Amino acid sequence: MATNPASGAPRKPARDTRQRSHPGQTLVGLTGGIASGKSVVAGMLTDCGAVVIDHDRLAHDVVDVGTPGLQAVVRRFGDGVLTPDRALNRSRLGAIIFGDARARHDLDAIIHPLVWKASDELEDRAPADAVVVHDVPLLVETGQQDDFDLVVVVDVPEPLQLRRLIARNRLSRQQALARIGAQASRAERLAAADVVIDNSGGLDATRTQVDTLWRRLTGDGH
Repeated sequence: MATNPASGAPRKPARDTRQRSHPGQTLVGLTGGIASGKSVVAGMLTDCGAVVIDHDRLAHDVVDVGTPGLQAVVRRFGDGVLTPDRALNRSRLGAIIFGDARARHDLDAIIHPLVWKASDELEDRAPADAVVVHDVPLLVETGQQDDFDLVVVVDVPEPLQLRRLIARNRLSRQQALARIGAQASRAERLAAADVVIDNSGGLDATRTQVDTLWRRLTGDGH
């Protein structure tokens, strides 16, 4: 499996548009750093009429109880990453991977191919002329930029990102910095962007930017 040279994460080969099940679809890659507000933007795009495929949700589903994905995780990390009822203990696994780049790479190599398969199936089931938004936390890290017609990055300044993450996840400053450091840098994400949504202001300001993006995606507003 190829890797993204910037991060070492498993990389998905770029998809030729001729291989799409529905060539009339507009495919959007939506990403942003942790605590940037990417889920808020995804929700706004859903309200606009986009088909949003949540890769974070899929990443949970593919390691649900009894799945081959969970079995693969346990083979790599041991029973210590399980709860008493044999579900994945995400906090315990997170503590391992955020302190160990090799462990994080191994987890990505298990989960990412399963997520790509599930997301492709959902994309195939979307209407032939839909705007399909793939909400991908690690889009840049996995080198998926070329899979999409448009890459949208939700962006906030790094100090604001850090404050939001500490407050949202109740982390120490060191823990929050480790999670931010495990992702691509802000500069790397912005370099991959076709459109940047500045989410450092209020919801109304973000919604205005999303509305402008939607007009572009639907051919109204060029």
